[in-house]
Amino acid sequence: MKIFKADYIFPVHAAPIKNGVITVNDDGKIVSIANIPPPDADAGKIEYHKGIICPGFVNTHCHLELSHLKDKIAPKGGLIDFIKNIQTVRHADQAVIAEAAVKADQDMYDNGIVAVGDICNSNITIPVKAKSKIYYHSFVEMFGFVPDRAEEVFEQSVALLNEFKPAPSSITPHAPYSVSKELFRLVKRFSETGKNLLSIHNQESEEENKFFRYRLGGFLDLYDHFGIDISFFKSQARNSVQSMIPLLTNKQDILLVHNTCTNLKDIYFIKRFDRKVHFCFCPGANLYIEDKLPKVELFIDQGFNLTLGTDSLASNTKLCILNEMRILQEKFPSITTERLIQWATLNGAKFLGIDDEKGTLEAGKTPGLNLITGLDGMNFTEHSKVKRLI
Repeated sequence: MKIFKADYIFPVHAAPIKNGVITVNDDGKIVSIANIPPPDADAGKIEYHKGIICPGFVNTHCHLELSHLKDKIAPKGGLIDFIKNIQTVRHADQAVIAEAAVKADQDMYDNGIVAVGDICNSNITIPVKAKSKIYYHSFVEMFGFVPDRAEEVFEQSVALLNEFKPAPSSITPHAPYSVSKELFRLVKRFSETGKNLLSIHNQESEEENKFFRYRLGGFLDLYDHFGIDISFFKSQARNSVQSMIPLLTNKQDILLVHNTCTNLKDIYFIKRFDRKVHFCFCPGANLYIEDKLPKVELFIDQGFNLTLGTDSLASNTKLCILNEMRILQEKFPSITTERLIQWATLNGAKFLGIDDEKGTLEAGKTPGLNLITGLDGMNFTEHSKVKRLI
């Protein structure tokens, strides 16, 4: 048995416990949590810590296979240039890609991350995940904006998905601007039976909304850059997410990622539909790519499950959920540490369907234990650090 005591313990499903004590067995399973040590505890074996103990973090959006691109793309160039640059620099020797993925996996583990929703365009991360101590759900991502290619793209994606099975995995559209209505319909049909979580990039740039509303803006140049004929596409007179939501299934949980330019009308539009929508914020990547953050406060208390992600090392300086929480609290001081920790733990576990084991500190669970230090009262600071205890 290991016994830990801290200034505060955040069970997440219940109120924080001041001077709380948590007991864990050798397998990492929680035995008890209370405000006093167990009666038979040896005082000399209790580890005392300044700071907060909370469950392990859940990173609901990452691209492990892009880890070799750290520092390869200049920040704040905007989404259009970022997409162009990714296609230019992403190809590398398989050994280089695999080595970077192994290091990124270890970094996430060291940063207290216990579960990851990971976007995949190849099979290269399969061996990394098989050896990892982290729980992964792999989202096999599909691109195909030209309607004529829908069947071909869908079949290729299902073939790649089968390489990831039986590990937790699913196929998913990339984004509204990169997936045709025909391909969306094929995914919907596939998702009507069985389990197929969806994770979709949403409104990272105002250019995306401009393209869907008016058929104008930087995306016209992007399609031309890649030689994609979009003569078939007509303006939708509404934002991209409003064009996409009716094409999605109501049988699966759907994570909308980034939401940098999602507005209140979009949120209300989504609420009108019977869809199991969750939202993921990746503030580090939003600042890196567009130098802009989503209007996070608009999403609070709207009835949606809110989660956090890191995106990739191509678009972030580190894969650290604590850093994402720190950025959000710095920019939105009204968001409490207690709420952010819930987004970083239980809410992510709920989306991935692993909240029976992860996300809260409850007897019988194995959520991992993180110690957060360097706080100012109960708020994060630039000196805040996370240390994995279990």
